[in-house]
Amino acid sequence: MKIFIDTANLDKIREVNSWGILDGVTTNPSLVAKENTDFETLVGEICGIVDGPISAEVMSVTAPEMVAEARKLAAINKNVVIKVPMTEEGLKATKALADEGIRVNMTLVFSAAQALLACKAGARYISPFVGRFDDVGEDGMRLISEIMDILDSYDFETEVIVASIRHPIHVTQAARMGAHIATIPYDVLKKMFNHPLTDIGIKRFQDDWAKVPKK
Repeated sequence: MKIFIDTANLDKIREVNSWGILDGVTTNPSLVAKENTDFETLVGEICGIVDGPISAEVMSVTAPEMVAEARKLAAINKNVVIKVPMTEEGLKATKALADEGIRVNMTLVFSAAQALLACKAGARYISPFVGRFDDVGEDGMRLISEIMDILDSYDFETEVIVASIRHPIHVTQAARMGAHIATIPYDVLKKMFNHPLTDIGIKRFQDDWAKVPKK
Protein backbone atom coordinates (compact mmCIF):
# COMPACT_ATOMS: atom_id res chain seq x y z
CA MET A 1 0.00 0.00 0.00
CA LYS A 2 1.24 3.48 -0.85
CA ILE A 3 1.49 6.00 1.96
CA PHE A 4 0.71 9.68 1.44
CA ILE A 5 0.85 12.42 4.05
CA ASP A 6 -2.22 14.60 4.45
CA THR A 7 -0.79 18.05 5.12
CA ALA A 8 0.43 21.22 3.46
CA ASN A 9 3.17 21.86 6.03
CA LEU A 10 6.58 21.77 4.36
CA ASP A 11 8.52 20.87 7.52
CA LYS A 12 6.29 17.87 8.21
CA ILE A 13 6.51 16.75 4.59
CA ARG A 14 10.31 16.97 4.66
CA GLU A 15 10.52 15.00 7.91
CA VAL A 16 8.26 12.15 6.78
CA ASN A 17 9.96 12.08 3.37
CA SER A 18 13.27 11.53 5.17
CA TRP A 19 11.88 8.27 6.63
CA GLY A 20 11.93 6.72 3.16
CA ILE A 21 8.28 5.66 3.15
CA LEU A 22 6.46 8.57 1.52
CA ASP A 23 4.81 8.10 -1.86
CA GLY A 24 2.77 11.29 -2.22
CA VAL A 25 0.95 14.20 -0.58
CA THR A 26 -2.66 15.31 -0.32
CA THR A 27 -3.73 18.81 0.58
CA ASN A 28 -7.09 20.51 1.01
CA PRO A 29 -8.22 24.12 1.48
CA SER A 30 -8.33 23.80 5.28
CA LEU A 31 -4.75 22.48 5.43
CA VAL A 32 -3.49 25.12 3.00
CA ALA A 33 -5.12 27.93 5.00
CA LYS A 34 -2.94 27.04 8.00
CA GLU A 35 0.27 27.74 6.07
CA ASN A 36 -0.35 31.39 5.17
CA THR A 37 1.44 30.95 1.82
CA ASP A 38 0.35 31.51 -1.77
CA PHE A 39 -1.29 28.26 -2.90
CA GLU A 40 0.47 27.78 -6.22
CA THR A 41 3.87 28.57 -4.68
CA LEU A 42 3.18 26.09 -1.89
CA VAL A 43 2.20 23.34 -4.34
CA GLY A 44 5.40 23.94 -6.30
CA GLU A 45 7.51 23.68 -3.15
CA ILE A 46 5.81 20.43 -2.14
CA CYS A 47 6.51 19.01 -5.60
CA GLY A 48 10.16 19.88 -5.06
CA ILE A 49 10.26 17.70 -1.94
CA VAL A 50 8.24 14.62 -2.93
CA ASP A 51 8.50 12.93 -6.31
CA GLY A 52 5.02 11.47 -6.31
CA PRO A 53 1.37 12.47 -6.74
CA ILE A 54 0.59 15.82 -5.10
CA SER A 55 -3.12 16.55 -4.79
CA ALA A 56 -4.24 20.18 -5.19
CA GLU A 57 -7.93 21.04 -4.91
CA VAL A 58 -9.99 23.27 -7.17
CA MET A 59 -12.39 25.69 -5.49
CA SER A 60 -14.66 26.50 -8.44
CA VAL A 61 -18.22 25.15 -8.50
CA THR A 62 -19.02 24.81 -12.21
CA ALA A 63 -17.37 22.32 -14.54
CA PRO A 64 -15.90 24.90 -16.97
CA GLU A 65 -14.42 26.88 -14.08
CA MET A 66 -13.04 23.71 -12.47
CA VAL A 67 -11.37 22.71 -15.73
CA ALA A 68 -9.80 26.14 -16.20
CA GLU A 69 -8.53 26.19 -12.61
CA ALA A 70 -7.25 22.63 -12.90
CA ARG A 71 -5.23 23.40 -16.02
CA LYS A 72 -3.35 26.16 -14.17
CA LEU A 73 -2.60 23.87 -11.23
CA ALA A 74 -1.55 20.98 -13.45
CA ALA A 75 0.92 23.28 -15.21
CA ILE A 76 2.85 23.77 -11.95
CA ASN A 77 4.45 20.33 -12.04
CA LYS A 78 3.93 16.96 -13.75
CA ASN A 79 3.18 15.38 -10.35
CA VAL A 80 0.16 17.56 -9.59
CA VAL A 81 -3.15 15.70 -9.30
CA ILE A 82 -6.34 17.75 -9.30
CA LYS A 83 -8.79 17.24 -6.44
CA VAL A 84 -12.37 17.66 -7.62
CA PRO A 85 -15.43 17.37 -5.34
CA MET A 86 -17.99 14.62 -5.85
CA THR A 87 -20.77 16.66 -7.44
CA GLU A 88 -22.57 16.61 -10.77
CA GLU A 89 -20.33 19.45 -11.97
CA GLY A 90 -17.34 17.63 -10.54
CA LEU A 91 -18.13 14.56 -12.62
CA LYS A 92 -18.35 16.67 -15.77
CA ALA A 93 -15.01 18.30 -14.96
CA THR A 94 -13.42 14.93 -14.20
CA LYS A 95 -14.44 13.55 -17.58
CA ALA A 96 -13.09 16.61 -19.39
CA LEU A 97 -9.80 16.59 -17.47
CA ALA A 98 -9.32 12.84 -17.90
CA ASP A 99 -9.78 13.28 -21.64
CA GLU A 100 -6.95 15.83 -21.56
CA GLY A 101 -4.67 13.45 -19.63
CA ILE A 102 -4.92 15.42 -16.37
CA ARG A 103 -5.21 13.11 -13.38
CA VAL A 104 -8.12 13.68 -11.02
CA ASN A 105 -8.55 12.75 -7.37
CA MET A 106 -12.28 12.85 -6.71
CA THR A 107 -12.72 13.88 -3.11
CA LEU A 108 -15.48 13.90 -0.49
CA VAL A 109 -16.68 10.43 -1.47
CA PHE A 110 -19.11 8.98 1.08
CA SER A 111 -20.82 6.10 -0.74
CA ALA A 112 -19.94 3.19 -2.99
CA ALA A 113 -22.36 4.59 -5.59
CA GLN A 114 -20.40 7.86 -5.68
CA ALA A 115 -17.18 5.89 -6.05
CA LEU A 116 -18.61 3.97 -9.01
CA LEU A 117 -19.62 7.20 -10.76
CA ALA A 118 -16.15 8.67 -10.18
CA CYS A 119 -14.53 5.59 -11.73
CA LYS A 120 -16.85 5.79 -14.74
CA ALA A 121 -16.01 9.47 -15.24
CA GLY A 122 -12.30 8.64 -15.40
CA ALA A 123 -11.03 9.64 -11.96
CA ARG A 124 -7.48 8.37 -11.41
CA TYR A 125 -8.03 8.38 -7.66
CA ILE A 126 -11.03 8.49 -5.33
CA SER A 127 -10.89 9.65 -1.72
CA PRO A 128 -13.50 8.15 0.62
CA PHE A 129 -13.44 9.90 4.01
CA VAL A 130 -13.59 7.19 6.67
CA GLY A 131 -13.20 9.34 9.77
CA ARG A 132 -15.93 11.78 8.82
CA PHE A 133 -18.19 8.81 8.01
CA ASP A 134 -17.51 7.38 11.48
CA ASP A 135 -18.39 10.77 12.98
CA VAL A 136 -22.00 10.49 11.83
CA GLY A 137 -22.46 6.97 13.18
CA GLU A 138 -21.60 5.08 10.00
CA ASP A 139 -18.84 2.51 9.44
CA GLY A 140 -16.10 4.15 7.40
CA MET A 141 -14.13 0.97 6.85
CA ARG A 142 -17.20 -0.88 5.61
CA LEU A 143 -17.38 1.79 2.93
CA ILE A 144 -13.81 0.97 1.89
CA SER A 145 -14.69 -2.72 1.73
CA GLU A 146 -17.68 -2.00 -0.53
CA ILE A 147 -15.62 0.19 -2.86
CA MET A 148 -12.82 -2.38 -3.10
CA ASP A 149 -15.38 -5.08 -3.96
CA ILE A 150 -16.57 -2.95 -6.88
CA LEU A 151 -13.07 -2.22 -8.13
CA ASP A 152 -12.12 -5.88 -7.87
CA SER A 153 -15.08 -6.76 -10.13
CA TYR A 154 -14.22 -4.42 -13.00
CA ASP A 155 -11.26 -3.17 -15.00
CA PHE A 156 -11.08 0.39 -13.67
CA GLU A 157 -7.65 2.03 -13.36
CA THR A 158 -8.87 4.07 -10.39
CA GLU A 159 -6.97 3.80 -7.10
CA VAL A 160 -8.58 4.26 -3.69
CA ILE A 161 -7.03 6.84 -1.36
CA VAL A 162 -8.35 6.15 2.14
CA ALA A 163 -8.72 9.63 3.63
CA SER A 164 -9.80 11.25 6.90
CA ILE A 165 -7.76 8.70 8.82
CA ARG A 166 -7.95 9.15 12.58
CA HIS A 167 -5.69 6.43 14.00
CA PRO A 168 -3.27 3.63 12.99
CA ILE A 169 -6.05 1.01 13.10
CA HIS A 170 -7.68 2.72 10.11
CA VAL A 171 -4.42 2.26 8.20
CA THR A 172 -4.07 -1.41 9.12
CA GLN A 173 -7.67 -2.16 8.21
CA ALA A 174 -7.31 -0.35 4.88
CA ALA A 175 -4.17 -2.32 4.06
CA ARG A 176 -5.86 -5.63 4.89
CA MET A 177 -8.72 -4.72 2.54
CA GLY A 178 -6.29 -4.09 -0.28
CA ALA A 179 -6.79 -0.32 -0.50
CA HIS A 180 -4.18 1.16 -2.81
CA ILE A 181 -3.27 4.24 -0.76
CA ALA A 182 -3.75 5.72 2.70
CA THR A 183 -3.29 9.45 3.16
CA ILE A 184 -2.35 9.93 6.77
CA PRO A 185 -2.02 12.98 9.05
CA TYR A 186 1.42 13.63 10.50
CA ASP A 187 0.38 12.81 14.08
CA VAL A 188 -1.03 9.43 13.05
CA LEU A 189 2.12 8.61 11.06
CA LYS A 190 4.18 9.28 14.18
CA LYS A 191 1.99 6.90 16.16
CA MET A 192 2.45 4.11 13.62
CA PHE A 193 6.06 3.40 14.53
CA ASN A 194 5.72 3.86 18.29
CA HIS A 195 5.13 0.84 20.50
CA PRO A 196 5.91 0.46 24.23
CA LEU A 197 7.41 -3.01 23.75
CA THR A 198 9.83 -1.61 21.16
CA ASP A 199 10.89 1.07 23.68
CA ILE A 200 11.29 -1.54 26.41
CA GLY A 201 13.34 -3.76 24.10
CA ILE A 202 15.69 -0.94 23.11
CA LYS A 203 16.17 0.06 26.75
CA ARG A 204 16.94 -3.54 27.75
CA PHE A 205 19.48 -3.99 24.93
CA GLN A 206 21.16 -0.70 25.83
CA ASP A 207 21.37 -1.67 29.50
CA ASP A 208 22.84 -5.08 28.64
CA TRP A 209 25.27 -3.59 26.11
CA ALA A 210 26.61 -1.29 28.80
CA LYS A 211 27.73 -4.39 30.69
CA VAL A 212 29.76 -5.74 27.77
CA PRO A 213 33.53 -5.24 28.27
CA LYS A 214 34.97 -2.68 25.86
CA LYS A 215 38.51 -2.53 24.50
